[in-house]
Amino acid sequence: MRDTRSSKLAAADTPKETSTSRSKYALSSKSGQPSKLFILPRSATADARIVSLPHPQNGRPSRYLACPETGLYEFTKVAVPKKAPRSWLIASSSSEKEKHGIIQSAEAASSADLFVATAVDPLFLLLPALMDAKATKPSTDQKRLFLSIEDYLHKLPEDLSNLSEVAQWPKTKALLESRLAAVCDSVDAGDETMFRVNEEKLFSVILSKATRFASGGLPISVEEKFVQKALEAPILLRSASNLAGSAAAVATALEDAESGTSTPKTESAESQFSTATEGSTFSAISQPSTAASSFSEEDVAVTTAMTASTEVIQLQRLRVAFDFICASCIPQVIGDRLKASLADKTTCKVDFEPLYTYVTDLDKLRKEAMATRPTTDFSKKRMRDEEEDEARLEKKRKAEEDKKRKANESRGVRDLKKVNTTGMKKLSAFFTKK
Repeated sequence: MRDTRSSKLAAADTPKETSTSRSKYALSSKSGQPSKLFILPRSATADARIVSLPHPQNGRPSRYLACPETGLYEFTKVAVPKKAPRSWLIASSSSEKEKHGIIQSAEAASSADLFVATAVDPLFLLLPALMDAKATKPSTDQKRLFLSIEDYLHKLPEDLSNLSEVAQWPKTKALLESRLAAVCDSVDAGDETMFRVNEEKLFSVILSKATRFASGGLPISVEEKFVQKALEAPILLRSASNLAGSAAAVATALEDAESGTSTPKTESAESQFSTATEGSTFSAISQPSTAASSFSEEDVAVTTAMTASTEVIQLQRLRVAFDFICASCIPQVIGDRLKASLADKTTCKVDFEPLYTYVTDLDKLRKEAMATRPTTDFSKKRMRDEEEDEARLEKKRKAEEDKKRKANESRGVRDLKKVNTTGMKKLSAFFTKK
């Protein structure tokens, strides 16, 4: 007789394939470095390739996108926070299959970093050769010689650089020559054009770039730190006793006006009235007429010492944009010379005098505020509150991590922690040299 019970049990233990357990797309495992995602401009042709060029700020080889038709592009890395791991799922398909929602192939990139190719001015690449970035003393225009574009290219670092190959492309070479002509004096020597840098032209070009940068609006973080906070005046605090005296003077004047009696105005009363109405938010109509009910001993008036005008704020944005270009795209020696030209009225067409005057007055006011700082400093109190909040959040986070770690511990580990190890040697004692 056949035993059918065992065969039924074996069939029941075998997992059945369901429609939900199957994956629609299968990704093959990859070894080696993870893939990187690049966003290239639409104007770049199929002949564009990634090359190595010397960085204008430090001369080290860096990656650029070079297109024989449209020019040079630099890669800007858009990174995600390390605390939030993410990845990219890249799917590709033909135009016909894309209409029907059919994916031809798919790939997962474990790194969520994004590299965006943005156009770069070739002038920055040639600038270290136009002006000696390593010279301790600046050279004058009379000491510089007229050189060809090939001579300037030979001055740039050639280690691990494809600049000599890229400069042979006809449109790229024409682009380099046009950028040299924008900042240089030129002479014709037969069939070849020779160039010599003109610092006034160079400063004018960099300033125009900074003007376009500032007019478009700075990033929020840069605007808050280098514009708003840099021009922020210290806060003036006034005690309640002064405000109470001013309030009493206003109340007395209103009572005399209602009763019909006239009180001769003294100079002190007028000054107190103007101070109460202009320097504070006190209102004689909406507030009670008694000083004791209007103010307490802890009341203070918070006012700003001075406020920057719209012109000063825009000049500060322009200077921040100019400093950013000099710090990121220009060698330090050349950048310092260009920054010094901002204060030269003969070279700079923009008048920065209102900004310099405001900054000078602001420095004096900050020194006076530091010397006569009151006992109640709201800025420090706000900083202390923020630090206490951060410490409290950090303590709460550590407590939650400890709680999770204890929950994941096994029973054996918890029992081992309860063992009395007094008098026992540590494990490291058995591995010491004898």
